[in-house]
Amino acid sequence: MSEQKEKSDAIFYLKTFNLNSLKDIPTIKEEVSNKSIIIIKVTNLAEKSVEDLRKAVEELYGFATSIGGDIARLGEERVIITPPGVKIWRGLMKN
Repeated sequence: MSEQKEKSDAIFYLKTFNLNSLKDIPTIKEEVSNKSIIIIKVTNLAEKSVEDLRKAVEELYGFATSIGGDIARLGEERVIITPPGVKIWRGLMKN
């Protein structure tokens, strides 16, 4: 029974989020802290300010690293950030 309980405690959610400004960063951090994997669309902020986008990514990278999570780019428009216990595979797919 304890094995089932451990599995039920390890529930993660996958959510998407549009990054519009630096004010959105605390919400993303809170979601990741609450076991959410967040796919962030950065296009809106990139169109407004490349400098703010750089600051946002640096802050999220520092946050992910500090909590034992992971962060990676998904193409040109998206970034994924994960909570502790979820790692992003960076290998190549074999066909």
